[in-house]
Amino acid sequence: MTFKDIQILWSLISWRKIINFILLKISFYLSRFVKKPIVWAYPMAISVEPTTACNLECPACPSGLREFTRPTGNMKDETFEKIIFSLHKYLLHINFYFQGEPLIHPKIFNWIKTASKHKIYTLISTNAHFLSEENSEQIIHSGLHKLIISMDGMSQKVYEQYRVKGNVNKVLEGIQSIVKTKNKYQSLTPIIILQWIAFEHNMDELSTFIEFCKDHKLKYQIKTAQVYNTAQLKKLVPKNQKYARYLLNEDELKLKNHLCNHCWRMWASCVFTQDGMIVPCCFDKDAKYEMGSIKEKTFHSIWTSHEYNIFRRKILQSRHSIDICNNCSEGSKIWV
Repeated sequence: MTFKDIQILWSLISWRKIINFILLKISFYLSRFVKKPIVWAYPMAISVEPTTACNLECPACPSGLREFTRPTGNMKDETFEKIIFSLHKYLLHINFYFQGEPLIHPKIFNWIKTASKHKIYTLISTNAHFLSEENSEQIIHSGLHKLIISMDGMSQKVYEQYRVKGNVNKVLEGIQSIVKTKNKYQSLTPIIILQWIAFEHNMDELSTFIEFCKDHKLKYQIKTAQVYNTAQLKKLVPKNQKYARYLLNEDELKLKNHLCNHCWRMWASCVFTQDGMIVPCCFDKDAKYEMGSIKEKTFHSIWTSHEYNIFRRKILQSRHSIDICNNCSEGSKIWV
């Protein structure tokens, strides 16, 4: 988190949000101590999935592979409105992204405006293919606080190895468009972050990417790749252990970081799929661990439900037995 992030968050704070955060922390640490879930507050952050649709076909992405077993489509206005109505008093942060390309959704800018009016920090992660001049204008006027742009190659040959059907020149044009529009209005937001996922095939262009960011005075972050099988591990993950989240000398996917029996996310955040289903975190990409639908129940009844607390208890007592936890990227950001 940058100093500018902190400044923005401070301007959006309220006493209710501060008290909620304190209660979250207390209940989380008490839960760790007694090894059973105690939930005294609402999440301070959520992810909302505007759509599962995407223009790219990335080979390690369920959306890109069109391999979902859960319902797909666009979130409806009434679903988003119920989410905001239920949680806006407590939220510090909304990430308008789970799976799919968020800028495809026709109402995305309206939703960002709504969240901004409720003094909630807003973030989008995009592949930048829809960062036209018109959309760049919409982004500035929506009040979006942070924009993460995925850029995993500096040449078309390298870029398209993972961003299948993508065009690196389109990405560069999108970056130019949002920077130009931001300068036009002398806007402090959105904070623009260029994100590089480290793959074996793009390591030779990493230094070029860093120089590009420095030359254009853009912030950047480098993340380790998430894969789902040993074939992807051998093909995609860099041989340099520094840029890998897995142990490379294993015949199975094994995280190099120790997996502790606790997870702040189970208290601080949750994810809403496009059809209003609540899942515990962003690693449950196929919504295997459904906790309930916001369209059918109140958020409070889902958040404090027996089913959710069973999952939290399992996290506290035997986290390694939960498959999605065994692919967690906690600590996967290398630098900013």
